[in-house]
Amino acid sequence: MSMDRKNKKINSFLSLIIPSYKQEKTIIRDIESIKKVIDSFNNPYEIIVVIDGHLDNTETILKQKKIPHVKVVGYKHNYGKGYAVRYGMANSKGSMIAFLDAGMDLNPKGLKLLSDIMIKNNADIVIGSKLHPLSKVKYPWQRKVLSWGYRSLVKLLFGLSLSDTQVGLKLFKRDVLEDVLPRLLVKRYAFDIEILSVAYHLGYKKIYEAPIELTFGQWSSITSKNFLDTIGKMLWDTMAVFYRLRILRYYDDSAQRKWRYDPELNFRVNVV
Repeated sequence: MSMDRKNKKINSFLSLIIPSYKQEKTIIRDIESIKKVIDSFNNPYEIIVVIDGHLDNTETILKQKKIPHVKVVGYKHNYGKGYAVRYGMANSKGSMIAFLDAGMDLNPKGLKLLSDIMIKNNADIVIGSKLHPLSKVKYPWQRKVLSWGYRSLVKLLFGLSLSDTQVGLKLFKRDVLEDVLPRLLVKRYAFDIEILSVAYHLGYKKIYEAPIELTFGQWSSITSKNFLDTIGKMLWDTMAVFYRLRILRYYDDSAQRKWRYDPELNFRVNVV
């Protein structure tokens, strides 16, 4: 990574990637709400909805609606958030690229603040944080405990002093993603910590946190078997990221021989 590329200024064109999985009942409402917010920013943008597996009629419904500035892309099988983000980036054109979890738990108004922070500070990455003093958050105490535990683990393993790495609202310079995404392996669990830790490892250390508004809608799932299974897989993937980063040096430039070109994504990806 050259210093010229690292310090390259950005313009205000925003590509917003929204991974979507089996959301035919709410997708139109959600996208129109998000679009209404972004329209008020008065900046050029595109919304890229990535259909993470053709498992219902989400793609058909969106394409029939033909919402301005909304691009719908996807693929047959469900691969997870990490793969969906890669796919969305391959179809984007913005100098700033944001990821926003589908659904309306997160208020999309936060995108404006993230983009303002990025432009003002020429930041590499800006992430939403539940623990920012100005954040307005409603979510179960059980999740607060789990969040504290995972945050402590992340700081110990990766040296990241970020207060919260797991919020589904993040903004990146395009150059950062072009350098980082091809190196990544995680498709589902621990994708957020992999992308942040690898970016930091590669020298992209201008990472800022921003306040968010979050109302968590899945209160009952905190005790479900599926949720606990997800936590276990996330911890496993997190340790795997640490092993590849610190022991194998898998993400370093010297490991480029392990990358291959993926014609569907239109850029290189890591292979196991």
